[in-house]
Amino acid sequence: MLKGFFHVPKAVNEPVKSYAPNSTEKANVLAAYKEMWNSKIEVPLYIGSEQIRTGNTRNMTAPHDHKHIVGTYHIAEKSHIERAITNALEAKTKWANLAWEQRAAIFLKAAELIAGPYRAKINAATMIAQSKNIYQAEIDASCELIDFLRYNVEFMTQIYNDQPKSDSLVWNRLEYRPLEGFVYAITPFNFTAIAANLPASAAMMGNVVIWKPSDSQVFSAKIIIDVFKEAGVPDGVINVVFGDAQMISDTVFASRDFAGVHFTGSTHVFKDIWKTIGTNIHHYKTYPRIVGETGGKDFIVAHPSANVKQVVTGIVRGAFEFQGQKCSAASRTYIPQSLWNEVKSQLIFDVKSLKIGSPEDFGNFITAVIHEGSFDKLAKYIDQAKADSDVEIIVGGNYDKSVGYFIEPTVIVTTNPKYTTMETELFGPIVTIYVYEDAKWAETLRLVDQTSEYALTGAIFSLDRYAIEEATIALQNAAGNLYVNDKPTGAVVGMQPFGGARASGTNDKAGSALNLLRWVSPRTIKETFVTPEDYRYPFLGE
Repeated sequence: MLKGFFHVPKAVNEPVKSYAPNSTEKANVLAAYKEMWNSKIEVPLYIGSEQIRTGNTRNMTAPHDHKHIVGTYHIAEKSHIERAITNALEAKTKWANLAWEQRAAIFLKAAELIAGPYRAKINAATMIAQSKNIYQAEIDASCELIDFLRYNVEFMTQIYNDQPKSDSLVWNRLEYRPLEGFVYAITPFNFTAIAANLPASAAMMGNVVIWKPSDSQVFSAKIIIDVFKEAGVPDGVINVVFGDAQMISDTVFASRDFAGVHFTGSTHVFKDIWKTIGTNIHHYKTYPRIVGETGGKDFIVAHPSANVKQVVTGIVRGAFEFQGQKCSAASRTYIPQSLWNEVKSQLIFDVKSLKIGSPEDFGNFITAVIHEGSFDKLAKYIDQAKADSDVEIIVGGNYDKSVGYFIEPTVIVTTNPKYTTMETELFGPIVTIYVYEDAKWAETLRLVDQTSEYALTGAIFSLDRYAIEEATIALQNAAGNLYVNDKPTGAVVGMQPFGGARASGTNDKAGSALNLLRWVSPRTIKETFVTPEDYRYPFLGE
């Protein structure tokens, strides 16, 4: 397990392709998009060596054209989940005992497959399944996923290389064992990279996994499965199931061999998972690891010294990229009175310039939200804002689901810093602004800290270093990822380890060694070379 025996490639971040007009990469991804748009793929369950077609299927559609069916996927019954657990446990011994560099090679190969022959395909699938424009698909499904796989190998070697002190009499060593049992990975719709990383990070450390992707992301999850298969992930190591989330989770959590959950999703669901695990705690062989990244009500706070154009760009990109469906998206903003007129004018101008439509048109910045449930919820909040007296919609506020689930990027201004859209996670292209008096900077920082139950990301815009320091200290518990003079989204693997606390999760920092350490159970081994043969110590005398 020691790094020194092998030369491990140094991880580097994957460059983002431009997809400029007339570029080869643009032509390739559009060709893949057109082919997959009409592919009508069928996605089975993947359990052990089997691809199981249950006959109970659901359609997959594109959010920006919800009448168009791009494929179907099969729904599991309880017996399939039980079979997946059995298959995982059967595969465990051989996988856990496989030399770590062999596991590393599999996932390094997966990274290169995505960087090369699968790049256009996984980007196109993400554009279709999640309605991401090409840039959002590229930085997620390609670059971030490649980075996760490459860096996790480097982090793994760092972990294995961390060994205790020994001397001439005693050799001490740490054995980084996988958890005893299996890991359950529950992944969200919004990031293809997260969908792959949650099962892969646990598997890389020698664990076996039951993976349940989001129903709204199965189309692009199929490409991840294909990549893992081609890269050489053995049968039974990552078992993939779809269907009723409650049934699947109940079956998993009822197993004595359940050893950990790797989760990204809603706070409410994560709390229920924690409660269920607690209720079942006497049943398990070990204390399960609970790792989760959940919601956010992420802020931008501007100091009177801030650059207006930088603030506005931070709001537009932070709030509206991928239709605000990032857990890190800016959704509440605090602007000083002295800057408000300039910010308002520039913000309205920029938002009105945003084009909306299908991701197949590379000129569109905004596409559709993920499904009708999300659309209806967002429309309800917009309608309420139109009716309430203490808020004003200054741009946007329209919506249409006749073809796709399109919500206009919407900016709400409120005189009430505790208005519902300042506190409630919406997960859509809606940002709410509160204008504060310049002299109340310190008071506003306390307001930012105390307004939300979440603590995921936040951004400070200021050209005053004293103000930056003051805000950094005042907001130390308000965000697990804090950005200075930048939008609160876009954490890069190996550069900004990601995760938050409070209701935003366990802050186990995806994209760092901290997360991988959660998927091992170290064993200390002490070996004495010259073993004592008499119990008597010198202090006892003769």
